[in-house]
Amino acid sequence: MEHLSQVVGFSASPRLLEELIACSIRKSFKAGVVILDENAYIRSIPLVVKGSLKVVRTDEEGKEILLYYIKAGESCIMSFLAGMHRETSKIRAEVEEDAEMLLLPMDKVTLFLKEFPEWQDYLFRLYHKRFEELLEVVNAIAFKRVDERLLDLLKKKSALIQTNVIHITHEQLANDLGTARVVVSRLLKQLEESGKVLLGRNRITLLETE
Repeated sequence: MEHLSQVVGFSASPRLLEELIACSIRKSFKAGVVILDENAYIRSIPLVVKGSLKVVRTDEEGKEILLYYIKAGESCIMSFLAGMHRETSKIRAEVEEDAEMLLLPMDKVTLFLKEFPEWQDYLFRLYHKRFEELLEVVNAIAFKRVDERLLDLLKKKSALIQTNVIHITHEQLANDLGTARVVVSRLLKQLEESGKVLLGRNRITLLETE
């Protein structure tokens, strides 16, 4: 029980941990699997035990932009909000790294809010963190150049997987940034020439980590 509390990332009573285990479905997912799509109704929220998810938003033309990552010990607060109000999802959640999750049904999510103060505190802290991350996205789009955003994204991915060697295509990076692949390819070449990255086939080695 203590181990699960550490993984989930909040101070939980033994009773809440028992309820989480009893009421959730524990599943494993491979990288690339979409566990929640836009316009889908929310039946459960994911609690990430291992691996990570990325949350993206897509416009009417199919262009994507990365909003934030969900790491071990975290959940998707936007899924929670949509499920609470019986609305469809406004985001897509996709497995970034092979992941293991607890899928907690929405009826239990709301029930736990009434029964466990630590569950409510956990969700509010997640809401605060995601709000700050979304502000960072807005600030980056409004005030940062695309090359700065690209380098920031590479640093985030490096921190997420805990290695400076990132296996990713230019197309995937372009999707995350909401820009064109040719733009990303050009900027990566400039970053390589300035000594900040080393490019390989579907592989980028980040040389500047600070």
